[in-house]
Amino acid sequence: MDAAHIRNFCIIAHIDHGKTTLSDRLLARTGTVSEREMRDQLLDAMDLEQERGITIKAHPVTMYYQAHNNETYELNLIDTPGHVDFSYEVSRSLSACEGALLIVDAAQGVEAQTVANVHMAMKQNLTIIPVINKIDLPHANVEEVKKQLEDILAIPADQAILASAKAGIGIDDILEAVVARIPPPQPTPAPSLQALMFDSKFDTYKGVITYVRVFNGELRPGMLVKLLHSGKTVEVKEVGSFNPKPYVREALTMGEVGYITANIKSPSEVKMGDTLTDARHPSPALPGFKEVHPMVFSGIYPINTADYEHLKVNLGKLQLNDPAFVYQSESSVALGFGFRCGFLGLLHMEIVQERLRREYDMDIIATYPSVVYRVTLTDGTVKEIDNPVFLPEPNHIQTIEEPMVRAFIICPNEYIGDLMLLISDRRGEVKHTETIDPRRVMLTAELPLNEILIDFHDRIKSITRGYGSMDYEFIEPRAADMIKLDILVNGEPVDAFSCIVHRSKAESRGRALAAKLKEVIPRQQFQVAIQAAIGGKIIARETVKAFRKDVTAKCYGGDITRKRKLLEKQKEGKKRMKSIGSVDIPQEAFIAVLKA
Repeated sequence: MDAAHIRNFCIIAHIDHGKTTLSDRLLARTGTVSEREMRDQLLDAMDLEQERGITIKAHPVTMYYQAHNNETYELNLIDTPGHVDFSYEVSRSLSACEGALLIVDAAQGVEAQTVANVHMAMKQNLTIIPVINKIDLPHANVEEVKKQLEDILAIPADQAILASAKAGIGIDDILEAVVARIPPPQPTPAPSLQALMFDSKFDTYKGVITYVRVFNGELRPGMLVKLLHSGKTVEVKEVGSFNPKPYVREALTMGEVGYITANIKSPSEVKMGDTLTDARHPSPALPGFKEVHPMVFSGIYPINTADYEHLKVNLGKLQLNDPAFVYQSESSVALGFGFRCGFLGLLHMEIVQERLRREYDMDIIATYPSVVYRVTLTDGTVKEIDNPVFLPEPNHIQTIEEPMVRAFIICPNEYIGDLMLLISDRRGEVKHTETIDPRRVMLTAELPLNEILIDFHDRIKSITRGYGSMDYEFIEPRAADMIKLDILVNGEPVDAFSCIVHRSKAESRGRALAAKLKEVIPRQQFQVAIQAAIGGKIIARETVKAFRKDVTAKCYGGDITRKRKLLEKQKEGKKRMKSIGSVDIPQEAFIAVLKA
């Protein structure tokens, strides 16, 4: 199709504002999917997405729409995730589009992630079409949302389209606005083919399937193309688009979105954001999206050590489908061989582990999540530490800097006090508060990333009865009094339980871990000490009592010295056993502590 009749756009919104429902309606209205095949959450292909009602992967789909001017247009839509952990997926989708539909819930108004996604779209110079969704709800407040659009996002309220994806209201207006307001794609000044690789997945039969947006030239089967990042030249085997299932086409021309398969067998050869160009007459690289840096690290180990190679292959396939996920091999005394994995956040970590268990049938155990600390040594060298095992001795450390985040929390007025208490409890400080509308405020706070890792988001939701929302961005790391907390079992440190904590929280953390371990470590023939230590100083201790055999049972009557002699003999035996005996910590103990 000629470029003047092509429109590339994506849908951005806060989580649960109706992106996926709207994309279902657009597919039905344009006749891309027949009524017989139509179902809810059509673009959410993973069963995880459908269970949780969230979008994890961005999904491209090509629709053909006959507008009111009787012209037919090719609309390439990319449905994007809404959760803060998947903002990398959103940035990749935005780089392949000229416009974005901004969905705002008429009942909830502008939320934290809405603001973040709009700023991302504005940086890419996209045309933004605001859509106020769910106007049929009894407590919808359209006027309030229009005011928020102008005050918070600086988007004129008269441009907003009123719609309800569930009831099918305003769907034609949205399609007409896409055709009228979003500009058609323009070719770049490059001399030959330029296509942006914005996503990919692995297929057992076809190898690596790469999703592309063509910015210049055209892609046809049989062409020799070069991947600029890896320098590899490959032959294109097949090109096509999605409706939402993939279908083969003769060519992808300038401005179109689709997929290609080539003789790429290994996931490591494909780099997201790379440029495809003609191998004979190469063009310069397109400006890709920014490199992503993982923020949360955790070890993933196979429960059965024989599955190590199997896990390695599956992690490679998963990384291709999710380039924000990184991993490298490591080993642990307690858990054997495994991988140190980096994630964008906690939901991302949970989803990756769940996908490994479901899609690849892996039995895995994950260690306690940690962040990356910047450690300056006394000789001036700087190290980045993501694993407590590698933290140098305290006498060699000059400063430890921890990663910080600036969090934007939107909540109803009556919960400000409780949220401020939560933030100060997590070693954060509120920088300023801003009134959004008569009912809600936005708190801007700076906190250590380490403190918001585990349950911070859940606590916000429970304090605000589900009405609070949070988004965050990373700021400069700051020096803090961080120390390594070791857990000793029978005098031996267990590296899988080590963690880096702030000095003020070390004692309570040590006590909690020791108490949990006491419950799960089985009793031995001798007494086992579980200790939490900072360096050489013990700060908490629990004792697993020994089994006791009654050696005096066969003594009846007679002198007390006979009993004492037997007890002394038993005591000597226990002492010798303790010096040579080792405590075998069961797998369940690691799992229980990681859950704690």
